[in-house]
This record gives sequence, structure tokens and C-alpha cells, in this order.
Amino acid sequence: MDDILNEAYGIVQCKECPWYKSCAMPMKFTAEDIRRQLEQQAPGMGIPSQMDLGMQNLLSSMATAAQNSLLEGCPVFIERLRDSSKLAQKLKELMQNWGGEDETESESGPPIQL
Repeated sequence: MDDILNEAYGIVQCKECPWYKSCAMPMKFTAEDIRRQLEQQAPGMGIPSQMDLGMQNLLSSMATAAQNSLLEGCPVFIERLRDSSKLAQKLKELMQNWGGEDETESESGPPIQL
């Protein structure tokens, strides 16, 4: 009985979530976003609005690195990943086999629906 209640709660929780049907998306940063953030964090440092090329390249590199390493995710999705090692493993396998779906689909049937 507990399992049925947990499953029903999970469905309701997911459908009420503002992230509904967009559980994860990459964060987007630009060099300008980072510059504005630096100005807000250290207003007395006098970060110039017109930066030299080296500083601009550094901020662009930081923005690219942040985009490649950070993911914004639905709290329900993150909780489910933490609670279910099987779900996390399925997602990991799906990502590791990305692009090979065409060959594996014909061998093992339709792709996994999440």
C-alpha cells in the first residue's frame, strides 16, 4: 500500500511542479552575465564596463566552462535520481550509448521512455 501511495504522490508532485515536462536544462552564461555578477559581489573593485581583450576572453572561458558543467534541474527530478540508483544507471547508460540508438533499437525493441 505504501508503494502505491508513494507512486501517486510522485505523479501529483511532478504534475504540480513548475518544471513539468522540462525536468532539466543546461544553464546559460555569457561573459556579460559574469561581469555583472562580479560587479554585484564586489561593487568597490571598480570593474570597468569596457574590459580589455584578455579579461573578456577569461570571462568567456569561464562562461563556457560553467555551461558545460552546470545543469539546472527540477527538484522532483533530482530527488528521484538520488532515490533511485536504477533510474540514474539507466540515464547513464542512455547517455553513454547516445547515437547508437538506431542499431540497438532494431535489436532490443523501442527505446526506453522516461
